[in-house]
Amino acid sequence: MRTALTDLVGCRYPIVQTGMGYVAGARLAAATSAAGGLGVIAASTMSLDQMTTAIREVKKRTDAPFGVNIRSDAADADERVEVMIREGVRVASFALAPRRELIARLKEAGVVTVPSVGARRHAEKVAAWGVDAVIVQGGEGGGHTGPIPTTLLLPQVVDSVDIPVVAAGGFFDGRGLVAAMAYGAAGIAMGTRFLLTSDSPVPDQVKRLYLEATDTLVTRKVDGVPHRVLATPFVASLERARLLRAVVNAARFKRLSALSWAHLLAEGRGMRKGRDLTWSQVLQAANTPMLLRAAMVDGRTDLGVMAAGQVVGVLDDLPSCEELIGRIMAEADETLRRLTPR
Repeated sequence: MRTALTDLVGCRYPIVQTGMGYVAGARLAAATSAAGGLGVIAASTMSLDQMTTAIREVKKRTDAPFGVNIRSDAADADERVEVMIREGVRVASFALAPRRELIARLKEAGVVTVPSVGARRHAEKVAAWGVDAVIVQGGEGGGHTGPIPTTLLLPQVVDSVDIPVVAAGGFFDGRGLVAAMAYGAAGIAMGTRFLLTSDSPVPDQVKRLYLEATDTLVTRKVDGVPHRVLATPFVASLERARLLRAVVNAARFKRLSALSWAHLLAEGRGMRKGRDLTWSQVLQAANTPMLLRAAMVDGRTDLGVMAAGQVVGVLDDLPSCEELIGRIMAEADETLRRLTPR
């Protein structure tokens, strides 16, 4: 299936695996790209050395194009961009709008720049700055999310920009792919669906909890901004002593990431400016990496949070990335046949 997305990045199918912290490492990204989609390494929770190692590991596993997701407000964003350029990464993905100079540097090097947005005005802004495409996530999506559902946000963005738009939030099958394309999207991006595959590194006991889940909730208790996660007793308890917990987790993240306190404070200042957060919210944001790691790496669902899109309530299996993408494309073909007049 050829679309503006497949032409732009060189993947076989218009399906993107989103950059999920502690989930989308080299293993999942390589499996997705090898199956014809666009795999994306989530490097925001990696050190610079870990990011470089993950990129090289994907290149060993497949010669298909893939992407790397970083935080645009990270203190070492410039260094990470240079690593992507040096290592020949095809797509640079950003959770927030990248700076103009980063976009210009990536375009000069021939790297496709694709930020994620949650509002039409944000899409218009980054399109004017020269990005190559945007991922538009509606409120159904997991992790940091907004209030506008995909079915309303997607057509707004498609009508307001002249670059490829990838739809995220609420997608899991071929019918959704066709629906997104009917709205004008060039493809779909999925997080929770790829988390629940056999290629995902998430511990089995955590995957079972996802498969058993029927509901999610949006909370500000994780890091001060809206975050869609699985509804668990631990999430309900986060309100108590959350600032103290954040300080402890910031220290733990510092040790794991090998970053200095000066580096972390610089990132905090960037978060305040880029996301319009108070220092209290920035401190709470220190919770996020460690709370995600507790569940996604250590398997401690009683001590961690699990970002999840609303599609989690309809997922009941763990296919490989190859099986999943093949199934989605077969469903899309069948759906198009049913809709096309004889």
